[in-house]
Amino acid sequence: MSKENKALVRQVVEQVWQAGNTDAIDEFYAADVVDHNVPPGMPPGREGSKAWAVMMTSAMTGSEVTVEDQIAQGDLVVTRWSSQATHTGDLMGIPATGKRVSITGISINRVRDGKIVESWGEADMMGMLQQLGVIPAPAQGGD
Repeated sequence: MSKENKALVRQVVEQVWQAGNTDAIDEFYAADVVDHNVPPGMPPGREGSKAWAVMMTSAMTGSEVTVEDQIAQGDLVVTRWSSQATHTGDLMGIPATGKRVSITGISINRVRDGKIVESWGEADMMGMLQQLGVIPAPAQGGD
């Protein structure tokens, strides 16, 4: 099952996060998925996952996502990924900057019966905000 679960998660990366086909979430996620990545105020379940994906893929376009590593054990798939995208739309109140950014992250997905039923993720949002110029980069050490 590990091979099939890894393939499912890779399809999500390619179709949803790279191609921006957020409707594909209906195919890959269980209706009652518990998505720990969805910010407060968004609906629960698959609708929240879709709302989050729409917000991100609308604001960050031209995504090039690379699956760096995948590890599967039992019903869990861990994916280490990297992405480059251009900030072309409003992102949580941050107006488009037109800047191309690079971001890395790790996602963990629980798969049951060919669908994602639970999802966690960590991404270098601080680094992305620094690249967008919203947060200053740390000061470099001097003499």
